[in-house]
Amino acid sequence: MNFRDTLLGLIIVVVWGFNFVVIAWGLEGMPPLLLGGLRFLLVAALGCWFVARPDVPLRWLLAYGLTLGFAQFALLFTAMHLGMPAGLASLVLQSQAFFTLILAAFWLKEDIRRYQLLAIMIAASGLVLIGWGDLWFMSAALQQNMTAIGFGLTIAAAVAWALGNIVNRQIHQHGFNRNKNGAISLVVWSAWIPPLPFFALSLYLEGPLIENALLNIGFSSVFALVYLALIATILGYSLWGYLLSSYPVSQVAPLTLGVPVVGLSCAAWLLDEQLSSIQWLGIFLVLAGLGVNMRGPQLLRWLRRSGKATAAEQ
Repeated sequence: MNFRDTLLGLIIVVVWGFNFVVIAWGLEGMPPLLLGGLRFLLVAALGCWFVARPDVPLRWLLAYGLTLGFAQFALLFTAMHLGMPAGLASLVLQSQAFFTLILAAFWLKEDIRRYQLLAIMIAASGLVLIGWGDLWFMSAALQQNMTAIGFGLTIAAAVAWALGNIVNRQIHQHGFNRNKNGAISLVVWSAWIPPLPFFALSLYLEGPLIENALLNIGFSSVFALVYLALIATILGYSLWGYLLSSYPVSQVAPLTLGVPVVGLSCAAWLLDEQLSSIQWLGIFLVLAGLGVNMRGPQLLRWLRRSGKATAAEQ
């Protein structure tokens, strides 16, 4: 990646890392499926006035909206509602990078380079340390709140995200949505799709809670909706779509391994989810893995030059 696109990747990491704290705030005053439906309705209702409909067949628009929009966030919001701590959710959801690489290799026939495998191994070891630290060193309150169903639903959300990444890549490989505002138009117009299944499920599962949540909506819920719609969705996924359309999935997907670094740090600071020393070691390894992934070619060239220089001196 060039320098500008590397910065865009880092912006995504910060926006999506803080996003988990915002979700936790939003869920304090609103049930998860209602929150998800209002999020995407706000994205669609505001964004469609500023960007044209993408040049994408309806079947691909439906696939994108149902995977990256509805499935991912219905599962994630419900997981956090059922006991998945915000910091740990930011970590587990990034397993989408591994699912994306597997799907891209088998579905899109994309090659995975050796330096990318090295980056994934380094970052994965960091994620293991962070997860192990969470399980052994988190506070007693968090241990009681973390549930098996919350963990399982977060893994399922990661699979849905990976499927959405593949759909995004397929859209661009088929030559659709090549205009200047293609990435943001896809995000905005696909947002019309998730509200229907969100609200239908919310009415069925959360019916008695809906009226109270809407009549007594507080500042935290309003802030959460605005942030989730405008910053995390329109800005975050527009930049994400741009990167996926410009680079191989295997190069873009590992960027999100940095999200837990921000998510865990923000959760520790704002939600009092404590970090242990072993978790900080894991965070360092995740950052190292990101560095190898983003600067892998330059690192290999430097190693080759160093090897040749050493051989010449001998």
